[in-house]
Amino acid sequence: MFIFRTLILLAGVAFGSYALAQQTFSSDLADFRLQTVAEGLNHPWSLAFLPDGSKLITERAGQLRLIKNGKLQPEPIPGVPELVVAGQGGLLDVLLHPEFADNRLLFLSYAHGNSEGMTTRVARARFDGERLQDVEVIFEALPRSGTSRHFAGRMEFDSDGNLYISVGDRGDKPRAQDTRDDAGGVHRLTINGEPAPGNPFLTDDSVNDTFFTYGNRNIQGMTRHPQTGEIWTHEHGPRGGDEVNVLKAGANYGWPKVTYGIGYSGIPISDKTTMPGITDPLHYWDPSIAPSGIAFYTGDLFPEWQGDVFVGALKMRKLVRLRFDNKDVVQEEDLLPDLNERIRAVNMGPDGALWLLTDSSKGKVYRMVPAK
Repeated sequence: MFIFRTLILLAGVAFGSYALAQQTFSSDLADFRLQTVAEGLNHPWSLAFLPDGSKLITERAGQLRLIKNGKLQPEPIPGVPELVVAGQGGLLDVLLHPEFADNRLLFLSYAHGNSEGMTTRVARARFDGERLQDVEVIFEALPRSGTSRHFAGRMEFDSDGNLYISVGDRGDKPRAQDTRDDAGGVHRLTINGEPAPGNPFLTDDSVNDTFFTYGNRNIQGMTRHPQTGEIWTHEHGPRGGDEVNVLKAGANYGWPKVTYGIGYSGIPISDKTTMPGITDPLHYWDPSIAPSGIAFYTGDLFPEWQGDVFVGALKMRKLVRLRFDNKDVVQEEDLLPDLNERIRAVNMGPDGALWLLTDSSKGKVYRMVPAK
């Protein structure tokens, strides 16, 4: 059970210059505070930490925002590529190049529309501290469609500098098993948009060269394991069947051939939860929590959480802590159920704190720090 109380601070606080309301919580392993760093954001979706301590935040409504010196800057950053805001689509992830401090490169995923329909795009740009420059589209999922859901859009780099991009099934289940269709999988590219060297299907004409995995419904959490370098993801199931997975080259994760969930109408989608040739999840939720955002805790502020996985939940409005022993979940704890916020993103900050984004028209940026 969780107990929380609200403290109104009138001056600076111990872990930074954030002087806004703080909420204190108790959990099984550690007591912590939530510091409100920024608020009034329009459906914030993603967060990136700049070398100078500033933060970039995407708003699904189409704006890229900057927190500088602890304050949300009033004007959005200009230069964002043309995009469409519809349904679940808009401006999605922002990811810095691993050598951003030297090359100033970042990557944006977003929904794009034209006369042929909508799709997921990724653009590379250079951020000079004030605006985006040299914006270039490096990936576009094809074919387009008229649906406005399941764009996915989460991105991550591996230790070799390859870029992973998730694309949802766009609400059309069979697309996730069609390997000539970019929907319903994870693509691995170079920063120039070419298929990454060593991709598993480069010599298979029946599969698009950029595919790394397929059979994925709608991945909205992606992170790199701090020790093994593996890319971990989670994805939305329908009514039940949200999954945590480790990406394996060439793997088929089964959607919609297998699932732990059922259709929103209550009609079964499949009578199988596993089958030969399908990679099973490490963990699943039933009923669905609608996961979004994932991070390993690697900081020093909470030694009790070292190595644990944190997952945000939209539908269930909570933060889930998972402890793994190898690839088996040995502990699961629900945090922040009384906060009543849709948690969209979870990030491990360079300051040792966990950072959260809440999904609403008045979204917030929270920072989790020790209670004392």
